[in-house]
Amino acid sequence: MFIVGVDVAKRNHEAIVIDDSGSIVKKAFNFKNDSAGFKKMIEVLNSISTDPSDFVIGMESTAHYWLALYSGLSKSGYTVYVLNPIQSNALRGMYIRQVKNDEHDSLIIADVIRFGRYTEGGMPPSELYELRELCRARSFMVDMTADLKRKVISLLDQVFPEYETIFTNIFGSTSSELLLNCSTPEEILAIDTEKLTEIIEVPSRKRFSTPKAEQIKRIAANSFGIVMEYGTTSLLIRQYMEHIRYTETQIAELEEKIAELYSHFDTYLTTIPGIGVILGATILSEIGDISRFSSSAKLAAFAGIDPTVKQSGEFTASHNHMSKRGSPYLRRALWQASTCAVIHDPALKAFFEKKRMEGKPYMNAVGHVTRKITNIIFAVLRDNKPYYSRENT
Repeated sequence: MFIVGVDVAKRNHEAIVIDDSGSIVKKAFNFKNDSAGFKKMIEVLNSISTDPSDFVIGMESTAHYWLALYSGLSKSGYTVYVLNPIQSNALRGMYIRQVKNDEHDSLIIADVIRFGRYTEGGMPPSELYELRELCRARSFMVDMTADLKRKVISLLDQVFPEYETIFTNIFGSTSSELLLNCSTPEEILAIDTEKLTEIIEVPSRKRFSTPKAEQIKRIAANSFGIVMEYGTTSLLIRQYMEHIRYTETQIAELEEKIAELYSHFDTYLTTIPGIGVILGATILSEIGDISRFSSSAKLAAFAGIDPTVKQSGEFTASHNHMSKRGSPYLRRALWQASTCAVIHDPALKAFFEKKRMEGKPYMNAVGHVTRKITNIIFAVLRDNKPYYSRENT
């Protein structure tokens, strides 16, 4: 058996071949991250053995640069494992000489495979991969929209601090339309009441009319905000609001596609209170094949919600925190599911309240629920059966 360690990079990869004993069979060689480079790697491997089953190949999940190489090698019949960099870093720390170069790294990756101290990973099936990319894109756009909203609020606090008293939701349809047309007290006062009424009537479905327009004008007339002479703030607010509106349209389009793809999978994740289609799709696409995990504890470690353990001699830390070393997308989805579950699931709500009565802070108590909901998700995916809440857990 030959073991190949590949250090992945954007332009060029570095590979080394060793045998079961750790002896170097082929010194580290460089090949480009393109078709010609892939052909070169296959030729090197063929010079050792033409049988793909004689090789086990390991590489780190470095950004997205490993995907094409992994796909090509898998299609060629090679066994390929994708390592979390944390796994190779652990072995790297055992070397006395702290060397950091591509040749050294490829050898460490090969040794990780040789010692068997790794968790299997790889590229998910195409449909699951597409679902994961859609969910991650949605997460990115949601975060971007939240950042834009914070910027709008910051600007309004400066030029129109009383604005938050006008509408219950600054980013609701009526308020958004107003901010797109006139976002400062000066602009509101510059138009007549009739025009202002027209702006707010349509998006509010005539719930707001002339009395609301008059109220807005009164508040604008007595605003204590600063005045920007060149209309800079007004321009920025309008641009941010346009970005928000467009991005929210894109998010809705993504969610429609996510729901469509998610319906192709035979899963009961949405039977768990707190998990809807979007969260279910995110959780499923990040976990992939549940058989990769032999226990819920390993799934928790993959999500990074396992506790860090600090122990030395007779000392054991009494306040441990989440390791946060796994998938941030999965961890976020589990946390969001937990905050909903403590409201909608009687058993998890009781568990949450029990932790609060024990003196646990809110975030800590939700963390315990997150660990428990991970156990539930593991069981639902493993058994492919719906979840039934039990009052006494």
